[in-house]
This record gives sequence, structure tokens and C-alpha cells, in this order.
Amino acid sequence: MTVRIKICGITNKEDALAAAHLGADALGFIFAPSPRKISAERAREIIKALPPFIKTVGVFVDEDPERVSSIVAMCGLDVLQLHGSESIDYCSSFDRRVIKAVRLRSRDDLENLSKYVNVVDALLLDTYVPNKLGGTGITFDWKLAVEARRYGRIILAGGLNPENVAAAISMVKPYAVDASSGLEQSPGVKDHEKMAQFIARVRQSASR
Repeated sequence: MTVRIKICGITNKEDALAAAHLGADALGFIFAPSPRKISAERAREIIKALPPFIKTVGVFVDEDPERVSSIVAMCGLDVLQLHGSESIDYCSSFDRRVIKAVRLRSRDDLENLSKYVNVVDALLLDTYVPNKLGGTGITFDWKLAVEARRYGRIILAGGLNPENVAAAISMVKPYAVDASSGLEQSPGVKDHEKMAQFIARVRQSASR
């Protein structure tokens, strides 16, 4: 079983290159209000320094489509991650692969996933915390993620770190895992040792 790894909330070149060197498959750049928000100009500079075959993901929240397209063009982003209340029409309006993030509270939220089948390329499942759209460091009930797999590719997020990612993969068997705050020294600054441990444990778990 292959489990892809996305490291999100990249804000500087040192962390980006370290994540790529350690084996991350994708890096996330947040263009929405967040302690990890980055400018398009800075993201472009970092992305230009990356080695080939590293996917770059732009994270947006209910953003004006024209601004999204402008940032995509400026930075050369590979994938869009939409983390707000974007409609089906919005999600299907771009010429890039789209990940739709959904924050889960209970089984009732699973019904909301069905409308994205055949519309987006993957569903990112995150923890619901009032007034926070991500980066909470809090996990949710992974049983919900297991059930969500019937709706398509699942990217598991929400409080993942080196200590719990093996258990998460064993239970959920996701397409990919996504970590941000669980790999940081402080918001927007990655802990390279934690990144190394996280990536190693994902690879070990996926090879079992």
C-alpha cells in the first residue's frame, strides 16, 4: 500500500527543501487567513527552488476565482485545495486537480461528501473546530474517515504527528496523509526532526 505524504503550511525555503529531501510527495502553501499564510510572491520563489516531481498545492478558502487563477499562474501550482464552503460549480471551474477539504463532526457530515463524487479528485478530511479552518492539531473520529472512503480518495488530516500517524494509516488506509501543526516548532516553522520521523513512520506503515 502506497500512502502519499503532504506537508502543509510551508512558509520558507529551508523547510520546503527539507521536506522534499526527506521524501514528502507534496507541499501545501496557504493563501487564506492563517498563521501560516504566505504571499504569492514568496510561494513562487520557494516553488522555483524545489526539485522536480514534488507536487505543489495551493490552499484557498472561499477565494475569488480570478485571484485563485492569478496565483496558480504566478506560482505554477499543481493542485488546488479548497477549504471553505465552495460550491460544486466552483470546484469544477478550474483547470487544475482539486482537493475539497471537509471538516467532520459526526456521521451526519458524511452525507455531505456524496455531492463531490466525480467532481473533485480527492477529499481531505479535517477536524471541525469552531472558527478554525485547519491547523488545529486536534484529531477527529477516524471511524468516520473509514466510512468516507466510499466517496473517493481520502486524504487524512487533523492533528497527525509522528506519534499517531501509524495508527491512523492502519485504521483508515487513506490515499494520503496531511500534516502541518504536528510537525512544527512554532506556527509556520517546521521541526525537521519531526518531519523526518513522520515521513519514516508513514513509509514503514505503508510497507506492512
